[in-house]
Amino acid sequence: MKNDLFDLSGKNVLVTGGAHGLGMAMAEGLAAAGAQLIINSRSSAKLDAAREIYLEKGIHVKTYAFDVTNEEEVKEYVEKIETEVGAIDVLINNAGIIKRVPALEMEVSEYREVIDTDLVGPFVMSKYVGQRMKDRQAGKIINICSMMSELGRNSVSAYAAAKGGLKMLTMNLATEWAKYNIQVNGIGPGYFATSQTAPIRVDGHPFNEFIINRTPAARWGDPSDLAGTAVFLSSKASDFVNGQIVYVDGGILATIGKPYGED
Repeated sequence: MKNDLFDLSGKNVLVTGGAHGLGMAMAEGLAAAGAQLIINSRSSAKLDAAREIYLEKGIHVKTYAFDVTNEEEVKEYVEKIETEVGAIDVLINNAGIIKRVPALEMEVSEYREVIDTDLVGPFVMSKYVGQRMKDRQAGKIINICSMMSELGRNSVSAYAAAKGGLKMLTMNLATEWAKYNIQVNGIGPGYFATSQTAPIRVDGHPFNEFIINRTPAARWGDPSDLAGTAVFLSSKASDFVNGQIVYVDGGILATIGKPYGED
């Protein structure tokens, strides 16, 4: 007897910011489960490069360049995607930015840029995709949160504010839209081995040692570690899971760390 709980065959999944990094890693896992991928980025050049990477792995993707913070563009492209590809069954709000600037040194314009991209963008996308999901009485939305949805850290005040807000947006949309058979959940990645973290993952780097010692799993996450959670929250296996943030962090949020002197 075939178990199709995690089968995404015939499902259209839109991943914003899916041209690189963790977004691409999740997208690859979704494709392996049978999903038709629709990838977004603001940059056409990045999408062209990403398409080649996906093709090298045997994955055919549809790509659309638009700005998730621009309401008119979002409205136009959601309609365009649903006309050209089909109904968006799953939306993954992954596009985001971070600015590592101490609060006293951060310009208000920089703060607003992060909030606009990381919090307003997911709202705009969810609003226009969610309306169509409501009409169909089915859909799944996954917001990519962060450990900064729960914790603070030096120099990321705007990012933490946005990701904390995204956690609450997730819960509120789940509350409002559950009656339409729409599940809205989040994924909170821990510290992952990506090209962005490569300079601080070298042996002997203080932050590398900190993360390995702070994480019960004693390692950085591999981008592929996110795929299973993305597939679960996109599939019928999660039909009664709503308003939850699943932290994929190797156990960091479960502990205050090792006792002093413990190996």
